[in-house]
Amino acid sequence: LQKARLSTILFAENCEVTHNQLCELLKYAVLGKSSVPKPSWCQLLHQNHLNNVVVFVLQGMSQLHFYRFYLEFGFLRKAFRHKFRLPPPSSDFLADIIGLQKKRTTGDLSKTIAGSLPSASSKVSINLQNDPIIQKYGCKKVGLTQCLLTKEEMKTFHFPLQGFPECENFVPTKCNGPVTDKSPLFGLDCEMCLTSRGRELTRISLVAEGGGCVMDELVKPDKKILDYLTSYSGITKKILNPVTTKLKDIQRQLKALLPPDAVLVGHSLDLDLKALKMIHPYVIDTSLLYVREQGRRFKLKFLAKAILGKDIQSPGRLGHDATEDARTALELAQYFLKYGPKKIAELNLEALAYHPELQAAGPARSGAADVVQQPSASVLECLESMGQKLLFLTREEDTSELSSSRNCQTVKCLSNKEVLEQARVEIPLFPFSIVHFSFEPFSPTLTEEMNNRMRIKWTEISTVYAGPFSNDCNLGALKRLFKSFGPIQSMSLVLETHQPHFCIQYEVLEAAQLAIESLDGILVDDTCIKVQRPVTELTLDCDTFVNELERDSENRGTIYLSGVSETFREHLLQHSNLFFGLEAVILPKDLKSGKQKKYCFLKFKSFGSAQRALNILTGKDWKLKGRHALTPRHLHTWLRGFPLESGRPPGLRVVPPPSEQQVLQTLKSDHPKIAAWHWGRKIGKLYNILSAGTLCLVLLPGTQSTHGSLPGLGLMGIKKEEESITPNVCS
Repeated sequence: LQKARLSTILFAENCEVTHNQLCELLKYAVLGKSSVPKPSWCQLLHQNHLNNVVVFVLQGMSQLHFYRFYLEFGFLRKAFRHKFRLPPPSSDFLADIIGLQKKRTTGDLSKTIAGSLPSASSKVSINLQNDPIIQKYGCKKVGLTQCLLTKEEMKTFHFPLQGFPECENFVPTKCNGPVTDKSPLFGLDCEMCLTSRGRELTRISLVAEGGGCVMDELVKPDKKILDYLTSYSGITKKILNPVTTKLKDIQRQLKALLPPDAVLVGHSLDLDLKALKMIHPYVIDTSLLYVREQGRRFKLKFLAKAILGKDIQSPGRLGHDATEDARTALELAQYFLKYGPKKIAELNLEALAYHPELQAAGPARSGAADVVQQPSASVLECLESMGQKLLFLTREEDTSELSSSRNCQTVKCLSNKEVLEQARVEIPLFPFSIVHFSFEPFSPTLTEEMNNRMRIKWTEISTVYAGPFSNDCNLGALKRLFKSFGPIQSMSLVLETHQPHFCIQYEVLEAAQLAIESLDGILVDDTCIKVQRPVTELTLDCDTFVNELERDSENRGTIYLSGVSETFREHLLQHSNLFFGLEAVILPKDLKSGKQKKYCFLKFKSFGSAQRALNILTGKDWKLKGRHALTPRHLHTWLRGFPLESGRPPGLRVVPPPSEQQVLQTLKSDHPKIAAWHWGRKIGKLYNILSAGTLCLVLLPGTQSTHGSLPGLGLMGIKKEEESITPNVCS
């Protein structure tokens, strides 16, 4: 029997999931792929086997709250393998994730604008047969094969074709399989710069049907660059300097990646294929799919606004994002296939093109486009179409638009405790529930202090002291030894000791832990050295903290490796038969240079697969060092945002600032530390009453204030049969 499950890989590179993307997932959980597009950032498999959806919202809590009181959130750490960052909340977080805010602000934009035009709707009904889209495709829905450009059309619109004089050195994609209406679609977009040879490729992005980016590469042109065209491409000299990838590398990757019946989708796709110097027979060009009168073409920015209700290519952005461009074209094609020519014709695009709100839809395509969304139905509308209602449990003072929405059964309670009691009774009666707890957010001053202490704590637990060494020790050899465990932020000599000791601050926690486990107690030049962390208030429970990080459900099944080369990924894939269950290879890059770091993370389906791989990779044949991971992917972005204190001796601040001392003295039931422990357990008990096959999300929305904003945190999973996790706190 098939069961609903989530993929373990989040597509978002920095693991931040927007409120709109959460809404995508929730709509897909309700309706499935027959009615709405798949989420663009994760995979929900066998959606039709989902039994329920439950969302717990801990208003007033953020990602900082979770990691400041990490040990107190024992249940949440162990129950949910999928964790991701959330942006700071807007004015109505609940309305955002349900799709109400989007509905209110953009809604079905085309209807709104068309309604404001004089007699727009009557024009559509009278002139429908004269619409160029109807004249080309007819009124009935069309299949994918009917949207492909014919060979004659490709000739007319100057697509690269086999045998053409200017295409002699072009490389075919080797896609020659039979194409059907079920063939896979791939969104493609390229960015170019101007060289002495003309326009040459500088970036390519390829997006699969689910919205996941399967290829996003910077490319170094062969000839000298005369103009980076930054306003369109977003590419600068600094970005491109460290890049070594060439056009031939991209051509080889594309040939290997695309299946035989792949259909490429893009906006003015001929420009992209020419930049790639490649020939591909099966294409859908959205600038030609959405046919316009007299052979003119609609701009991509206009189509995104009019068809999908989404503003793209914002003026404040430096150039365009090729991944967003590719996804935009792909979703426009998917919209056309889903709703058909008649629906498009009824929107009266020609009339909309002259509406003032859409005339500012940006420059015509010269190699760019932007992000898109599907039509803005809310989750409530999706439920209504299924004849279902949403249960919303909240406190009396809640002001969210959701509480007064149609098709929402709202139960207002006097306290969080009452919300909890009602949830036990009501959740089993509804297919979709939102349980909303409200907590007092940290004061801005306390937030800043706690954020600062978290930064210092992470620095200290990623730092080790090592020694004693002999006075004539080989400094170069010692530095190479410590660097073998991972990248070093700083390495300094300790002057207060009789024999030399060193303070080594690592960039990642895994490297520090690996150094302690590998070197503590070994003999160096006939001297037994000790390798340990600084002992301060912030590291007193470090052993417990590290053990719990390793047991975090997101880290189980992930391993850290140090000493990897630039060709490691290719070498790994050549020996893929040795690594059963490998799901992702995560190769961090230096933010400034763009070069690959000398460490990586490998994510496996199970802890057992990860352990077997670790044994192989740290064996004599591979000569790597590694251990099980300690830092979830979403946390890396947050940690990178901390200002580095290179060379600062750890342990200088060991006393909490006065305001935090004062709060910590009053461990009342509403104190954040107690609340984390208490409500983590309560949600655990609620989770245990959920039926198997329930998609469960726990959302800490983050906080917003005039003193700064904090990102939120999302956790999600699908409850399995007979799963019952005891929500004990770890101490």
